[in-house]
Amino acid sequence: MTCQECGQRPASLHFTKIVNGEKTEFHFCESCAKEKGELIPGTPGGFSIHNLLSGLLDFDPSSGAMSKARPIRCEHCGLTYSQFSKLGRFGCSNCYQSFKEKLDPLFRRVHGNTLHVGKVPKRSGQEIEQKREIERLKKELQGLIEQEEFEKAAQLRDRIRDLDKKPADSSG
Repeated sequence: MTCQECGQRPASLHFTKIVNGEKTEFHFCESCAKEKGELIPGTPGGFSIHNLLSGLLDFDPSSGAMSKARPIRCEHCGLTYSQFSKLGRFGCSNCYQSFKEKLDPLFRRVHGNTLHVGKVPKRSGQEIEQKREIERLKKELQGLIEQEEFEKAAQLRDRIRDLDKKPADSSG
């Protein structure tokens, strides 16, 4: 693909802009991109993943605005949340707990969850899968109790008891 600006050099930078659901693609060579003032990854003043993450880290989802309230600080190493968002890394392992209120919404947006469950090996994972199924059913049971659907809750309770008694099948 050739540069859509000069039409001579190969396009090495491809930008996609989506504004109000309308997608526009741009294909530039490095020279034309510099002339047009587009930000080039890896160059001074250029766009970086760190800048993207910094933007995500400073975003307060509850208010829908950038958060500039009281600074959150790790009591162990003294790192502030603002410093963390600029550096892109923690000062110590306690920072996770210190910045938890800010990180949980971020992890939920990025990963869809705040709990890492990983993958289960097929050969020896039956016991883990059974425990996960029991946990899932217990949550469902709690919902049924809250909705006062006691007959369904009793059936689910019995199913959970059966699973608890049944050893996980170790044959693969």
